[in-house]
Amino acid sequence: MGLIIDTTALSRTYGDRLAVNGLALAVRAGEVFGLLGPNGAGKTTTIRMLSTLLPPSGGSARVCGFDVVRAAGEVRRHIGYVTQQVSTMGSYMLTGREKAEIEAALYHVRNGA
Repeated sequence: MGLIIDTTALSRTYGDRLAVNGLALAVRAGEVFGLLGPNGAGKTTTIRMLSTLLPPSGGSARVCGFDVVRAAGEVRRHIGYVTQQVSTMGSYMLTGREKAEIEAALYHVRNGA
């Protein structure tokens, strides 16, 4: 199977602060992968770059074979991104499944897709 995520020397700076420093990552189709680290390690910044929400400062990244900068629209057509913010409807707290179902409906994702 091919690579779903492929990064080479991926970096991101905020002013003079280096948030992601030369990340090399290869995730194959069908693999389960976890991005772990302490607060401030660059996990969210990495996900934002891979999902085209934030441009890299250096290096390159491909998702599903598409460059996250030059083919951002194609990347977005192949991925889904759901934030970790707490979701409520009035005083009712949504379950993870309910939140996923709402997000799927918003993006017209078929059941079981």
